[in-house]
Amino acid sequence: MAIEASKAERSGGRIRLGMIGGGEGAFIGAVHRLVARIDDQFEFVAGALSSTPEKARRSGRALGLEPARCYPDYRAMLAAEAQRADGIEAVAIVTPNHLHAAPAEACLAAGLHVICDKPLAASLDDALRLQKAAARRDVVFGVTYNYTGYPMIREARARIAAGELGRIRVVNVEYIQDWLTTALEQAGQKQAVWRTDPKQAGAGGCIGDIGTHAFQLLEFVTGLEVEALSADLQRFVPRRRLDDNAHIQLRLAKGARGTLWASQVAVGNENGLRLRVYGDKGGMSWHQEHPNQLLWTPYGEPTRILSRGGAGTGSAASRATRIPAGHPEGYLEAFATVYTEIAAAIRARDAGKRVPREVVFPGIADGVRGLRFVTAAVRSASRDGRWTKLG
Repeated sequence: MAIEASKAERSGGRIRLGMIGGGEGAFIGAVHRLVARIDDQFEFVAGALSSTPEKARRSGRALGLEPARCYPDYRAMLAAEAQRADGIEAVAIVTPNHLHAAPAEACLAAGLHVICDKPLAASLDDALRLQKAAARRDVVFGVTYNYTGYPMIREARARIAAGELGRIRVVNVEYIQDWLTTALEQAGQKQAVWRTDPKQAGAGGCIGDIGTHAFQLLEFVTGLEVEALSADLQRFVPRRRLDDNAHIQLRLAKGARGTLWASQVAVGNENGLRLRVYGDKGGMSWHQEHPNQLLWTPYGEPTRILSRGGAGTGSAASRATRIPAGHPEGYLEAFATVYTEIAAAIRARDAGKRVPREVVFPGIADGVRGLRFVTAAVRSASRDGRWTKLG
């Protein structure tokens, strides 16, 4: 894989990784552990995997950690690992949203690199506080907006930056699912319970969970920031406390306009993340359920299907490509690209070098932008869709 450093280039072997959250029954924790190892850049060596001490220890033992490195909470892990010659160098935080900020601040204070699941925090105030704390430390802080790791997303980004679409006029992004069509949270389903609880998820339900992915992908690919929005948020399921559907109009920099639709009650959709970008010279379309293809239409010409690893793609896509064309790469590999880019940044930072320009991953600024989006959307919806600026 082009993105992977050779063993000869590595300093100090694999990066020693600790994890906060992600124990028994946690989907995303298992994903983080898998993708951290795909390119052989990290070694998972310690964890505080649950807010329940016994469950935390049991989860660690089940994953093969040394018993002494299965910690009852993150404070114990940070204190103990700081005393070890082989202590952790980076920490992945994969807890519910409201449990991101405090452990992230503690990791920063300990001088550790941080890889935080999105959204960055449960509130914009927490996100801004984290951003200030990170600015005081010479560490890497990555936020796992994992869809940025797809090769054809990077191809689209590079082509737009090169001006192939011309001046961007219209952007449409949607992320639609159907798994919350019924009141799963009222039946006690774990993933649904915390995602629909304002105390754990924050002010945004659907918009915080998947809307932030759509918003960040739009800005990542186009290079344009959303300046203001008009939001219509719905709670279609009775007694649901947070939004499960959102229609949002967007005003972007340089006069571009856009729409964002996020829904977890769109029956018949599993994980429908789609991005369309139209400029005065052409248009592009990408669909996450067919991630290895990018549709590219120069104005006045037939639509072309660009394939990952195929002819016509550039260095941005090849950098994130592992296997030959025709062999599909998907969700885990894209997620792994983000981890491996973070690893490259960590190695550069620890060696006292500047992070190479080609190393690209979502950072704390992206996390703050996500919380600005959620905050503005909730405020706009509460005012009957009044246009609201992203601070």
